[in-house]
Amino acid sequence: MPGISSPEDWFAGLKALYLDDFPKRCRTCGRVFASEADYFRQTQAIRPDITGLKAVEDEEEGPQVEVFRNCVCGSTLLVNCASRRDHSAAGQSRRRLFDELLSYLERHGIERMQARSELLRVASGERSALLETWYGQIAAQSRAKKPGP
Repeated sequence: MPGISSPEDWFAGLKALYLDDFPKRCRTCGRVFASEADYFRQTQAIRPDITGLKAVEDEEEGPQVEVFRNCVCGSTLLVNCASRRDHSAAGQSRRRLFDELLSYLERHGIERMQARSELLRVASGERSALLETWYGQIAAQSRAKKPGP
């Protein structure tokens, strides 16, 4: 979903499954959402404390995510998405490694959400100056704890 850099990034791991969902029209006010990106830009979270995501299992399509958002008129809209999670053995192995890295960073005093965000950044091919700095600090702490030769 290019161009979205707000709380809607929560949905970056999702892919619109039904292309015929767009353009999507609000049945209450008639507002038209031309694309998935347009839908996320012009709608709001139902409530600030919930994601609006609901996991469902479709027998034919596999894991699905329903995304509920509110139109500016207040009407709740739904878009069906498919999870892009890799369910293969390799995908499961990557998730285990991610969880191990996250736990390691937490044990070294790094706040979970920030560590997660930075690990996701690295996993998508970007650099993380923050993780590089943390790595340097953790490595220095480890060296300081080891007895000398």
